[in-house]
Amino acid sequence: MGKGCLTATKYFLFLFNLIFFLCGVIIMGFGLWLLLDNQSFIVVLNNSTSVKVACYILIGVGAFSMLMGFLGCLGAIYEIRCLLGLYFTCLLLILIAQVAACVLIYFQKETLNDEMSKIVTKVLNNYTGNNSTTEQAWDFIQRNMECCGWTGRLDWSGNMVIVNSSQLLFPCSCQNISASTWNFSDSSFCEAQTPDWPVYDTGCSASVESWLLTNIGVVLGICLGVALIELVGMILSICLCRNVHTEDYTKVPKY
Repeated sequence: MGKGCLTATKYFLFLFNLIFFLCGVIIMGFGLWLLLDNQSFIVVLNNSTSVKVACYILIGVGAFSMLMGFLGCLGAIYEIRCLLGLYFTCLLLILIAQVAACVLIYFQKETLNDEMSKIVTKVLNNYTGNNSTTEQAWDFIQRNMECCGWTGRLDWSGNMVIVNSSQLLFPCSCQNISASTWNFSDSSFCEAQTPDWPVYDTGCSASVESWLLTNIGVVLGICLGVALIELVGMILSICLCRNVHTEDYTKVPKY
């Protein structure tokens, strides 16, 4: 490889590693958002250990990608073969892990859907109206998506507060404003005037699944972009590594 091609490869690899570093920042930020957001459906799912584990994995992958981007930039700009070889190996392992994770998620879709349904049912049955973080998130979902329960209003029939009350209680966040002439709260329980609750008839599953699919599409798009960057980075790093015959460590800054 000529000197001009070697220089171009080096700076292209530096650029791709910079992009790879930024993608790591995005992935880690997404994991932190899933873990810390208290205004979306993910708060309800955070009762699941597997969801929390997935969030921590995203954060770990993002942090590791940032580290690899930094090492790749260092190896490229100073032409250090050992760093370039380490960078290539780690990228290969990350790519294999990403493919394995995507395959696992695809074949476990039904299991994930069943677990999500069980989690929501548990939230509805244990809803007490005390405005906990999970209850606030579910009220937010029902109020903004204009839905009631998971598959419908009957999902609330297992709630112990409603079952044990002598009043005609229903969740206030389910209130269908267009079909009601009374003013109710946005959370906790409200008292109905008749056995026919003034609530939305549709369940939240369709809206929530649409929300999840939209966000999963974003995640998959990011992962696909990262995989492409990884592949290009692997090609550039191995080409540069094969053409660096002598290493000048005097160019590496000393601290």
